[in-house]
Amino acid sequence: MSVRRLAEDQFQPAAFAFSDENAVWADKTIQKYPAGRQQSAVIPLLMRAQEQDGWVTRAAIEKIADMLDMAYIRVLEVATFYTQFQLHPVGTRAHVQVCGTTPCMLRGSEALMSVCKSKIHAHSFERNAEGTLSWEEVECLGACVNAPMVMIGKDTYEDLTPARLEEIIDAFAAGNGASIKPGTQIDRVFSAPEGGLTSLTTAEPKARTRAKKADAETVSAPVVDAAPVPPSEAARPKSTDAETNAALKTPATAPKAAARNAKAAGQQPVSGTAAAEPAPALTVKAEAAPAAKPALTDKNRPAGIEKPAAPDDLKMISGVGPKIEATLNEIGIFTFSQVAGWKKAEREWVDGYLNFRGRIERDDWVKQAKALAKGGEAEYIKVFGKKPR
Repeated sequence: MSVRRLAEDQFQPAAFAFSDENAVWADKTIQKYPAGRQQSAVIPLLMRAQEQDGWVTRAAIEKIADMLDMAYIRVLEVATFYTQFQLHPVGTRAHVQVCGTTPCMLRGSEALMSVCKSKIHAHSFERNAEGTLSWEEVECLGACVNAPMVMIGKDTYEDLTPARLEEIIDAFAAGNGASIKPGTQIDRVFSAPEGGLTSLTTAEPKARTRAKKADAETVSAPVVDAAPVPPSEAARPKSTDAETNAALKTPATAPKAAARNAKAAGQQPVSGTAAAEPAPALTVKAEAAPAAKPALTDKNRPAGIEKPAAPDDLKMISGVGPKIEATLNEIGIFTFSQVAGWKKAEREWVDGYLNFRGRIERDDWVKQAKALAKGGEAEYIKVFGKKPR
């Protein structure tokens, strides 16, 4: 998933408040959750804030955090994780989401994106000159059988051609989006074949009616006494296995009951025998101890240097925050060129020392550091297509 950040300060409003109607709705939504669980309402409240303002602002995140008694960072984590939340201003009349997953791609979604580039803006998430329209490419929107398709707001527009999408965009640009019927844009009902049904075209035969009276000579069936086994237990196989004994608890979920389990299991007859045999004691598998932190004297520790007069800002590497930077400085790592020169063994040592479990490789610190050491932010943008952290 790409890194998602809030819009720049120049776009952020000073404050946020729900409208009167939405404030009442928000209170009722929060009350749906038990006391102490109100934080579960964070996603519905963020979605309502987006529907009200068009996108999720920093002020909205902080307001919702205060309403739910949550730390700001916790609400920010939710807003930046789910791509349904727009973190930058979008078109005031329409934000076109073009599905680019395989079925839509095979059916011509690239042509739809070309229409968006020519009618709205050359780049996704950028608004047109009037600020009324924007677009983006998204993953599957769930209408694969009617590919290609787009979503605008909560409505989908399916079976599109470039010409039809141009008409839809023009209608929204003119403020007449409500005149466009959502769903398929060709002659079919939902996902039925185009032009009408091709099977099951005959009328369903009428069900036969039962005779009102039984034949007088018919012998009535004998009445059978009620079964001694309750219906809920009638089809359940009988077993004396310890695994089916509800009185026993597994040590994995109740470690203290392990001894009692062994004792109780010893009193249960083994399936298929008449005599009771003691069952083997159940044991709890001990958790593996965490890997030891590598020693500072290890031969694979990267070479450190004295702190230079102007050390590099290691926080520009994605995955390095203030705390990690301070730890790196403690072991003599101050420059991008040091990180860029790490060999595999040295990367593994640092990964273990920071207890990162492979994060250095996943975030590719070495490649980032090489770009920053070579040409700073400009080279980083050239290599990664975005600004460094």
